Amino acid sequence: MARKEGLIGRKVGMTQIFADDGNRVPVTVIEAGPCTVLEVRTHDTHGYDAIQLGFLPKRKNVSKPAGGRFKKLGIAPLAFVRELRLEKTQAAQGYQVGQTLTVAIFEPGELVDVVGITKGKGFQGGVKRHGWYGGDATHGSMFHRAPGSIGASSDPSRVWPGHHLPGRMGGDQRTVLNVRVVRVLPEQNLVLVRGAVPGAPGGLVLLRKSVKMTKAQQQKAAAGK
Repeated sequence: MARKEGLIGRKVGMTQIFADDGNRVPVTVIEAGPCTVLEVRTHDTHGYDAIQLGFLPKRKNVSKPAGGRFKKLGIAPLAFVRELRLEKTQAAQGYQVGQTLTVAIFEPGELVDVVGITKGKGFQGGVKRHGWYGGDATHGSMFHRAPGSIGASSDPSRVWPGHHLPGRMGGDQRTVLNVRVVRVLPEQNLVLVRGAVPGAPGGLVLLRKSVKMTKAQQQKAAAGK
């Protein structure tokens, strides 16, 4: 199996384009790379195969440890560093420190996974966070969106772990699997994928080649559908 290459990028936003057959396709525009290889990890040395990628230059507030590391590598400081596991043993031998990866590693029609941080919504009540029905809105019930009882008094005399309650909503890492690449624009470092991906415009995302597909999806990917 081929190694699962990928890039760090930023979500630009959503738009729509027209496919060759004239159908309108909703797409998310992702600015992916160029990314610099900062470290190559091999199975013999580290116990697994992976590469560390850096994305976007960082000109201010560079810590001394990070600055020293980039200086030793002879690379300008980068703002975001992420590690990308490789699927095949010894696959990391094909990479070199200082190598630049671009959107050219992706092709229109192939399936990719997009990892991002969902939009943060702050502290929310149970009605919005968990879809509670809430109480009656009329007849002076005085119980509309409040949590209500969350446990019995004598038995078990406590709240069961994992009980749905109000709390922080959003801001979680989510992965969308098997998103199809519609277009690749190497000149602008842009990748257009069909549909929506997690996060707000400008948010950091990780774009990698799909790691798991059903047999039907593998057949469609091979056919380029």
